[in-house]
Amino acid sequence: MLPFPSFLRGVAATGLLYAVAPSIAPAAYAQEAASLPPHCDNHDFMAKQQAFENGQPKTDVPVHICGRVIALSPKAKRTRSGWHGYFYVAVAPNISIRIVSGLDEMHAPAWPWVSKGDQVEVVGRYYFDSYRRQGIDWTHRGTGRSWPIPGYVIVNGTKYD
Repeated sequence: MLPFPSFLRGVAATGLLYAVAPSIAPAAYAQEAASLPPHCDNHDFMAKQQAFENGQPKTDVPVHICGRVIALSPKAKRTRSGWHGYFYVAVAPNISIRIVSGLDEMHAPAWPWVSKGDQVEVVGRYYFDSYRRQGIDWTHRGTGRSWPIPGYVIVNGTKYD
């Protein structure tokens, strides 16, 4: 499981890489969408995370997590796929995950719309490239050829999608 990064204690997360893992086959989308917990389920997420760390084939999977924001990048970053905001959510003691928000796609105010200590709920696509390169993206309402499941982020009761 991904431990709470010690370098993030009390500081903003900056400069970390992220990449999109290979997509699941289209026939599996309905099955994957059906596996999305209807409510926040950090145990489901941690089981998927542990399976990938133990060598299970790494496919993108839908997740529904919740927790407190422990760090964020205060400035949005431009990547080849647009503007993104990044923050980390504690899903269990000493376990956190990076959230990647596609700001061009979301109905949200200017970044940052999340602060350290906020309570959040996130639906999105969990990708695992390696122990140090994993996170949850597709946290917006949009869908696409590579991911047909709409996501969202709820911050202290306010939904951004």
